[in-house]
Amino acid sequence: MIDRYQLRYFLAVVDAGNFSRAAVKMSVTQPTLSVGVAKLEQHLGTPLFFRNNRRVQLTEAGIRFLEHARAIEQEFNALERGVGKLKSNRLIRLGVLTTIPTAQVARIVEHHRETPDADRLEIVEGTERDLIGRLERGRIDLALMILRPEPARFVQEPLYSEGYALAVPLDHRHAQAAVVEPEDLADEVMIVRRDCEVLSITSRYFTDRGVRPEFSFRSASDDKVLAMVRAGLGITVMPESYADPGVRRPRLSGFNHRRQIGMVFTDAALALKDDGAAVVGAIRATLGQAIAGRGDAG
Repeated sequence: MIDRYQLRYFLAVVDAGNFSRAAVKMSVTQPTLSVGVAKLEQHLGTPLFFRNNRRVQLTEAGIRFLEHARAIEQEFNALERGVGKLKSNRLIRLGVLTTIPTAQVARIVEHHRETPDADRLEIVEGTERDLIGRLERGRIDLALMILRPEPARFVQEPLYSEGYALAVPLDHRHAQAAVVEPEDLADEVMIVRRDCEVLSITSRYFTDRGVRPEFSFRSASDDKVLAMVRAGLGITVMPESYADPGVRRPRLSGFNHRRQIGMVFTDAALALKDDGAAVVGAIRATLGQAIAGRGDAG
């Protein structure tokens, strides 16, 4: 069997005129190139070159073989270009948890766009249950979401861990506090984040401490929630990764729940984890160190 490297060595010698320049062109040593050409000649059963100290010339067999070698190499090159084009046109469907901050998702998209020959990207937003269903049905290839400690149905890659904190406007009476006691919020008006994964836990946390606040707004959009907090409509509890120049994030005493964010891959898309897919690299680069030093998910 003729190997492609042997064809390339042969063509390099033809184009360069001698073995030493051909070796430089192919970034190999001259003995390595000579052995490759010799193996090709042995396989064909005939010399391809007349050799002398200054320049090599093709034999009659070499002249006939040259036409075929160039055609084969052109086919190889065309195939590589075609596969590369297919790879760059590959569509990757990324599921994103609704409670991942928009700013983080935007940075992922920006990083992805800066990658040469990046795959086409489709982003599908959903709750944790939505995303798991889409993964199971093969409607998305991977998801950026919460990783659960129970035995995983899919391959997971952790990215960062974070806790939860209050979100209050700049002029709030607790805006400068590092930690706020729940009893100090008894008279507060609060905003409900409908898609919050710890909504029931948060409600029970306040109820157990005798805090039953009034609610001014309920929304599944965390961007709208932040805007309403900034405007002074109420306060809320959000993951620590949410940031806004008009909002302060004091911690809530005794509320120690955390979440671990990572990538979840379907079996069919598992190759994306290791084949250099641009979106996977963008997620790792953007979120891998997003929240350092805050411990593991609990």
